[in-house]
Amino acid sequence: MGGATALAERIAERRAGLGDPRELVGELRRALVLVPVDSGGLWTAEFGGVRWICAFTDEAALARFARARDAAGGDTGREAGGTWEFAELRGARLLDEIVPALGVPAGVAVDVADPEGAMAFPPVRGIVPDDVAIDAPADGQAGPPADVPADGGGVR
Repeated sequence: MGGATALAERIAERRAGLGDPRELVGELRRALVLVPVDSGGLWTAEFGGVRWICAFTDEAALARFARARDAAGGDTGREAGGTWEFAELRGARLLDEIVPALGVPAGVAVDVADPEGAMAFPPVRGIVPDDVAIDAPADGQAGPPADVPADGGGVR
């Protein structure tokens, strides 16, 4: 899958305190990731006042997520152990088109079922468009981009 392995490698580097956060964001933008589809839309989760689009670097990571959801009681309307539909999307499309279209603070959470490999890309400048970033100046004037948190924002 286009760049998803490289994305997983960059995530591992950042979690180890290595690498450049901007390179990690660039890797997400280039990668093709898998996003579960539910009732015709992308599967998202609310956490900390942010809507998170859940994306996965490969089918194995998505399968771990599906098993964890099934073990936790599954989702309303979804048969436990059933197949999960997914879309394969470029990370740039998630960040530049889909996040702004949600109309609420939104980010991308990658490989959320993997405690040692998960990474969040929060809705801040340098990750999502400035006009939907929660850290953008209220007066609309562009300032220097915010530093991307080393841990991707802390959702794991």
